[in-house]
Amino acid sequence: MPAAVLAGLGASLPTRVVDNDELSSRLDTSDEWIRTRTGIASRRVADPDVSTVDLAVEAGERALASSGDRRVDAVVLATSTADQLCPASAPQVASRLGCGGAAAFDVNAVCSGFVYGLATAAGLIAGGIARRVLVVGADTFTRMLDPDDRGTVPIFGDGAGAVVLRAGSADEPGAIGPFDLHSEGELADLLIVRAGGAKERFSGNRADYYLDMKGTAVFRHACARMAESSLTVLERAGWSVSDVDRFVGHQANIRILQSTAKHLGLPADAVVANIGHTGNTSAASIPLAFADAVRDGTLVPGQRVLVSAFGAGLTWGSTVLRWPDVTPAG
Repeated sequence: MPAAVLAGLGASLPTRVVDNDELSSRLDTSDEWIRTRTGIASRRVADPDVSTVDLAVEAGERALASSGDRRVDAVVLATSTADQLCPASAPQVASRLGCGGAAAFDVNAVCSGFVYGLATAAGLIAGGIARRVLVVGADTFTRMLDPDDRGTVPIFGDGAGAVVLRAGSADEPGAIGPFDLHSEGELADLLIVRAGGAKERFSGNRADYYLDMKGTAVFRHACARMAESSLTVLERAGWSVSDVDRFVGHQANIRILQSTAKHLGLPADAVVANIGHTGNTSAASIPLAFADAVRDGTLVPGQRVLVSAFGAGLTWGSTVLRWPDVTPAG
């Protein structure tokens, strides 16, 4: 079976920067409080006329340019903030990229969405359904937040990141896999937007339309699940923890990244983190971290990379790859 090989990388962030001082001017918080608890100094927020699809198209365009080949057989969009409840946003992304006719669909696993999207694309390639797949993680999660909630507003930002996967061999740089994926739906209430869907289309309670997050419980589960999943996927890959050069986890909170790395026995300098200037961009966070790490030299060809994510659902998952010689665009 062919393996999925990372062949292109692109990123897109909104132009508007919101730093902690701006939030402190209207919320009961401070720059020190936010930094010490999350590691975030600023985040990007999309202007009202910029949608999830807009960011996804820009990141996808840059990933295609990075790959040197615009042809794709499928577009997988990982997002929990699609432009509409119906239809899915991926076909619009494909059409605007000139990939009309390709298979296109959304994957909603929230902050785990990009890892789920990679696994889905790898399955399409392994099954012979596609030779080249564009995987985009894009979210405008700031629009799901109560603007007066100091527990969520400082954490999230908007953005998009994308990769092109092509069919190749499992022993070449950039080959992704194996994977480890999980969910635990009975804990859905830990991270939830209750209203707006088919179960409760309309609600008389304003708070039901915003993200409700049980932060302490989420922190505990995120650290434990990401560590467990990471160890599982390393075993499947035949790697030991000491083989890992870089750990790229979902950028939810710097303390989650550090705690997970410590639990695994990874050195602090193995952790890739860009959350300080992006915030938690949900499904976009891992490809955005890839792009930043390549630009600053943290990720270089040949390194063994462990990838892990945790999000609402609850969902979580991990994968591995040897980093290829790829240059991000954007």
